Amino acid sequence: MKSMLVICNAPDQDTARHIARTLVEERLAACVNILPACRSVYRWQGELEEDSELPLLIKTTEEAYPALQHRLVVLHPYEVPEIIAVDIAHGLPAYLTWVRESVVSSQPEVDS
Repeated sequence: MKSMLVICNAPDQDTARHIARTLVEERLAACVNILPACRSVYRWQGELEEDSELPLLIKTTEEAYPALQHRLVVLHPYEVPEIIAVDIAHGLPAYLTWVRESVVSSQPEVDS
């Protein structure tokens, strides 16, 4: 069972905390780090935008990822939230075991 790191930006502290707490409470994530605000510059619907956002670093498993992605889309206020997932190739074995044991991997599959 692979561990994954999911990156998602939230528009404000309240949203970031709500997403983080919900994902951990529902056991879709073992841990969510809420990082300090950063400045994001991007193009949206043909316009150049610049906003403050809080990056979330979400630790989960490959098996739980489809349900986590679905839940993020539901919880997130953006029309198209940034959700990027990468496999964790290496890490402290005890930590990765904790991640796998903390996440319920028997979540029903969700169509993307």
